[in-house]
Amino acid sequence: MESSISRRAWVASAASIPLARGAANDRVSVGVIGAGGRGQYLMRELEKCSHAAVTAVCDVYRPNRERAVETAAKVWKTSPRQTVDYRELLSWRGVDAVLIATPDFGHSRILQHAVEAGKDAYCEKPMGVDFAEAKSAFLAVRKSGRVVQIGTQRRSEGPYVAAAKLVRSGLLGQITRVDMSVNFQEPRWRRDHSHVRESDVAWTEFLLHRPPRAFDARRLREWQLFRDYTNGIAGLWMCHYIDQVHWFLDDPYPAGAVANGGVYLWKDGRETSDVFHALLDYPKGFLVSFAMSLTNSAGNRNLWLGTRGTLDMESFTVSGAGSTRPDRLEAETRIQPEPVGSHMQNFIDCVRSRSTPRASIQAGFSHATACCMAALALQTGRRMRFDREKLEIL
Repeated sequence: MESSISRRAWVASAASIPLARGAANDRVSVGVIGAGGRGQYLMRELEKCSHAAVTAVCDVYRPNRERAVETAAKVWKTSPRQTVDYRELLSWRGVDAVLIATPDFGHSRILQHAVEAGKDAYCEKPMGVDFAEAKSAFLAVRKSGRVVQIGTQRRSEGPYVAAAKLVRSGLLGQITRVDMSVNFQEPRWRRDHSHVRESDVAWTEFLLHRPPRAFDARRLREWQLFRDYTNGIAGLWMCHYIDQVHWFLDDPYPAGAVANGGVYLWKDGRETSDVFHALLDYPKGFLVSFAMSLTNSAGNRNLWLGTRGTLDMESFTVSGAGSTRPDRLEAETRIQPEPVGSHMQNFIDCVRSRSTPRASIQAGFSHATACCMAALALQTGRRMRFDREKLEIL
């Protein structure tokens, strides 16, 4: 079924949708919005969960949509409804919650509409790539009271949970700098688009609220390269890492951000940089450096520098390295993972109990703010500042 509804009809229908059910024996009915590679991964994660099933699918690309419907029918023995328009899916009364796994530029807008339609939501990271849209979604979620899990899944991984507890315990003393670097050389963004037929794509629905343009299969498959659909490395990669900063150090927004970078190697028509470096300072008194190169596979670095020693998040070890103080840490210690359940099961459990998930909307808006600040700093060549009272980038 390839159908759509007017926004007026969607709003009228969505306004009457009841809250998602929370009774202990109820199965959560889930709609998938964006059934490409990431959406299919989330479906596999949902397959491992109890008390949930996919009953609806939305995707603008017919092969993705049909594949997801086939998977859902096989796994959950359902007959999922399908559409190319996410607003139509949000109007369906039988859908309790949605998984949002569209290209990044759709996350904030769809999340806002989802909670306004009475749906709980699992929203992939980054939570937003446009600050105004991210803020609007953040305020809508807080107003709605819906359950929202952001897809920063490291918050549900044992080693990271243990590291967060270690840092928050004060073991490292005062942390003044966090040094993060990610490097690879292979073109991971490459997606074959030679087989994509315009007749299989709901192109207007793909563009959402972005500027209209003629059908372009490359933009559909390699949207990560174009500014209409992403804010580049900041949103695509830095969101994973800066979320750890907010979580571990309990400081939700940068005070300021500067950035530099450009397209130095992959001159293939891309509009987003292949080398990027951002510096963000925080009110609690520490500096974060995030650098990334798509031009050299030099390995990764994730160091947390404290007055008593250093936490290495690549090897998950803590030691007195770098400290000359009498109270420096002694022997190197490997972090022991905490037992923790899956990110998706945490979401489903919270939908049923009406609890706050591990990666709350606050966590999502925090990383979106930091990433938007860094991206804007790169675009403008200026230092970006953040007003915590007004929630505004200056």
